[in-house]
Amino acid sequence: MAPPLSERDREPIRSMDDLLAPFHEACKPASAFRVGAEAEKIGVLERSLTPLAYDGDHGVVRVMRELARSHGWALVEDGGPLLALEKNHASVTLEPGAQFELSGAPLQDLHAIAAEFEAHRLELEAVGKALAPEGGERIAWLGIGFHPFARQADLSWVPKPRYGVMRRYLPTRGDHGLDMMRRTATVQANFDYSSEEHAMRSVRVGLKLAPFFTALFANSPFYEGKPFGGRSFRAKVWLSVDPDRQGLLEPMLAPKARFTDYVEWALDAPMFVVIRGDEVVENTGQSFRSFMRHGFGSHRATMIDWVTHLNTLFPEVRLKRTIEVRGGDSLPKHLVVGPAALFTGLLYDEKALGEAEALTESFRFDELQELRSRVVIDGPRAQFRGRPAGEVMQRAVAIAKSALQRRGKVENGRDEATYLEPVERLAAEMRCPADDLLDHVEQSQRSSGATGTAGGASIEEAVAAASLRICRL
Repeated sequence: MAPPLSERDREPIRSMDDLLAPFHEACKPASAFRVGAEAEKIGVLERSLTPLAYDGDHGVVRVMRELARSHGWALVEDGGPLLALEKNHASVTLEPGAQFELSGAPLQDLHAIAAEFEAHRLELEAVGKALAPEGGERIAWLGIGFHPFARQADLSWVPKPRYGVMRRYLPTRGDHGLDMMRRTATVQANFDYSSEEHAMRSVRVGLKLAPFFTALFANSPFYEGKPFGGRSFRAKVWLSVDPDRQGLLEPMLAPKARFTDYVEWALDAPMFVVIRGDEVVENTGQSFRSFMRHGFGSHRATMIDWVTHLNTLFPEVRLKRTIEVRGGDSLPKHLVVGPAALFTGLLYDEKALGEAEALTESFRFDELQELRSRVVIDGPRAQFRGRPAGEVMQRAVAIAKSALQRRGKVENGRDEATYLEPVERLAAEMRCPADDLLDHVEQSQRSSGATGTAGGASIEEAVAAASLRICRL
């Protein structure tokens, strides 16, 4: 349950200093740094491939109630529909199409993150067995970036008021707003910062590496049961979602960018809602700058409105009280700690951060923007300055690996660099997880062709088999 609002939360915003306060207040010494990892997953019934709905015998609500009953999670209902669980500073929340997200607790090292992810996976596995009738279908959870089978019409809506507002507004601002909401899934990681300078350096490196990061972790080659011709349909979706609230944030790439530059960008982004108690007031299209100056009806901008607004912005690297790296597809279990490992190494080690800055210093916004389109199709083999983009990630992974070794956080004889090993293999081979999925489909089709079409696997069956075999958590 969210903490009650303080008097300060309700105070009106009076100055730029008020807008900057959440960022300055979040600065902390490096000794207090933590990592918070997030992973979304897509639920289907394993034989029929029916997407999990919000309600029903196999709905996510029933899954959540069983997690609470059997595994110690606390229900967060607040008198309305069930939308979240909490336990040990972690939470489970629902995306608009009933994607299931674990937002992990702020933890000291990657070993703890790996343990947290595995414990949650085992909980979901146990819940799936408990909810399956005798001989009936079990739930399969997929770590994949875009729903491999479902059409929009196949999915239910999670009854969160803000999602209703987004459902109406985002289709007016791009072709794929609803796909982003209901059919994508991602793995993200959150990082602390010690100062404004450290935050801005981290954001700049994260943004400049974002298209390369997306390329290496591309894991959504299917659309409605068939290969779409590329590696990341999720990345394709994000190219056509409200351009005023997402992307690479050109002003933040400047060497002298500061918190003020992020605030200025956020002020001009359109709002979704104004929340007053249990009342959710739709306010789409008005910028926060306009809301500050003119209000909306009887409502005037407060600090909690500002924090709410910051949480409705979706750049590739988001600045809040933490730095959130957002650009990767959801991943299979052997890779799921990889994004957190990569950026822990790059952002929490001074030498590594300097090396990452040197690696990316000359990258221009126009080049990066163009690369975003290319990696949709070619993943790490997309061309950047006449060379495969994966070569940049080879260097970034090597920098992060050395940094994790220097951190010296050892468990069972292994340091945190162990979580980069499968990522290092991908980078070395210039492959992404989508390549494994596409290879599996191709092999299935080749096998079917060799034995004749009668009784052979259809393309839809091959896609289903690949998704369940490779991406099942």
